Amino acid sequence: MSMTPGRRLLLALYSALLWLLLPVTLYHLVWRGLRQRDYLLRWSERYAQVEVLPELPPGAIWVHAVSVGEVNAAIPLVNALRERHPERPLLITTITPTGSARVRALWGESVHHVYLPYDLHGMVRRFLERVRPALAVVIETELWPNLFVACARAGVPVVIANARLSERSLRGYRWMGPLIRLALSGVRLVAAQSEADAARFRVLAGDAVRIEVSGNLKFDQPLPQASREEALAWRQADGRRPTWVAASTHADEEEAVLQAQLRLRASHPQALLLWAPRHPERFEAVAARVREAGLALCRRSVERSPDQACAVFLIDSLGELPGFLAAGDVAFVGGSLIPVGGHNLLEPAALGVPVLSGPHTFHFVEIAALLDHAGALETVTDAASLAAAVARLWGHPDQARARGRAGRQRIDRERGALARTLDLIDAVLAPGA
Repeated sequence: MSMTPGRRLLLALYSALLWLLLPVTLYHLVWRGLRQRDYLLRWSERYAQVEVLPELPPGAIWVHAVSVGEVNAAIPLVNALRERHPERPLLITTITPTGSARVRALWGESVHHVYLPYDLHGMVRRFLERVRPALAVVIETELWPNLFVACARAGVPVVIANARLSERSLRGYRWMGPLIRLALSGVRLVAAQSEADAARFRVLAGDAVRIEVSGNLKFDQPLPQASREEALAWRQADGRRPTWVAASTHADEEEAVLQAQLRLRASHPQALLLWAPRHPERFEAVAARVREAGLALCRRSVERSPDQACAVFLIDSLGELPGFLAAGDVAFVGGSLIPVGGHNLLEPAALGVPVLSGPHTFHFVEIAALLDHAGALETVTDAASLAAAVARLWGHPDQARARGRAGRQRIDRERGALARTLDLIDAVLAPGA
């Protein structure tokens, strides 16, 4: 890539700022570690100390997925890359401990795994010299100037796969326009989820990078048959109580979810809530709030399944949410009653479960519109409307089944992103590409 004096100066200023902020990374790790102990571990990987980085033979494929959501989105792609290129070592990097735990739960020791180091020139240079990838695949949206420039200098093509960019993120990136264009100039290909995502990347990148629309890999997610069968088995055993799921909720939504369950228990005394907070550090706080509200609590980590007395079943485990989504009559997806931007609406819809969401879905605008148009999604705004929507679907099971079926059928029609993405990646991997 061409590095003009202006570009060198821009990168130097960015790196100088990161060096000044380096003590903040220590504070951040300690602060997060007080809530989630795993943030206090494996700092040597984050600072790219050579002895903890895997030394891979040339030709490895490197996939970066920042956290749990991105790791889950990458599942079909990682599995397909392992099948297509069994001779190539596979490295997966994450940033969060929950993402790391998900990688290990899915692939164990069959893949190499470390945290991605901070975006400082010396750290990313040591990282690339050690792992020597033939290709870097970044899932969704992670734009790191030093890393991408270092990849270009080392001859490592970068593909941003399943790329998405919301209007809000675009506004945030545009004020750093020259720096972001410099980062994207080190990218070989952006495989965007939708035409709208591609258009927003073109605003950022101009002509600096090739942009194609490949579709959303989440449409090609395999359904977790084992956990689904387990959840359905205990659902049958408990006499099919009216059950709903609250998935990926955040702290500021917890009171609304709790109040909705209290309302539902008043009209449906056997109502069961399957509750999966977004972040593990919220498990204890949610459990305490449930008990304070006087609701009988069971936990996945303790009782394994809810008994007849249980009013709230806390899913305090990782990677099991899809199976429990399949066991619900209706699912509410969090991060949407507050301006977080929403979370994965596709999982419950793909399982044939009618979906509820708050109004804040700006990270999933196209998916929300698609499911809404299919009649599979309903928007709620607070505890009262959430409880009313759940109760209405319980009272009209035929309508609930029709909405679930409509969502599943719409998703089935959207599959194919995996094949398109693999073809694009293989073209980049091809000799001389």
